[in-house]
Amino acid sequence: MGHRAVPFAPDVSVRVGGSLVAIRKWQESRSPEGTPGRSGRNHLRVLAAAGSHPEARVAEVLDQVDLAGAADRRVKGYSMGMRQRLAIAAALLGEPDVLILDEPANGLDPPGIRWMRALVRSEAARGRAVLVSSHLLSEVAQSVDDVVVIAHGVLRGSGPLESVLGGADAPVTRVRAADADRLAALLRERNHFVEADPSGALFVRGASPEVVGEVAAEHRVALAELVAVSRSLEDAFFELTEG
Repeated sequence: MGHRAVPFAPDVSVRVGGSLVAIRKWQESRSPEGTPGRSGRNHLRVLAAAGSHPEARVAEVLDQVDLAGAADRRVKGYSMGMRQRLAIAAALLGEPDVLILDEPANGLDPPGIRWMRALVRSEAARGRAVLVSSHLLSEVAQSVDDVVVIAHGVLRGSGPLESVLGGADAPVTRVRAADADRLAALLRERNHFVEADPSGALFVRGASPEVVGEVAAEHRVALAELVAVSRSLEDAFFELTEG
């Protein structure tokens, strides 16, 4: 049985950073899971009609998400990654000023994740604001310029990625010492954040290897390892949300 989409005027229109964002309602679901018997192309055609978008946009977004070759297959035969691409194609139909993606890498294989990363960067380069919500922090760190950290509904941190990570102002040093407990106490006396991992290594935040080495030398603490390590977005997340 055929489906007919009935477009409506925007229910809500708001401006976000000077960009007009219209929220519409229609009788067809945006989700490809809602129409498994329909082809990917027809799913997008329905959404294009409902949103008053030119039908030519359907072919354009299918090419953009690399689904042109599977466009006439039924959605129920799509893999999870293909359905994710189709959902992203639907989001791109209206050429929005603000693109919001929730867990966009979900279901994608490694080449698909690389493609998603490139898509996010290319859309941002076109002048669009791209908001990505994700728990894959290592992936987020490779794609974004700015970070917002929210835990239990509370804003815990925000700013440019380098600022949240700490950059040059918050170095992290891994050190192994013959008397790790004593060295940790000495470093904490100097207001450095120190934590130990199960292997016995100390991670000192806010102190370079040179600073840690000077403290160890001054107090004659023998060292077995002293190296600078990169601080990850996951590290920053837990520091901002725990304690």
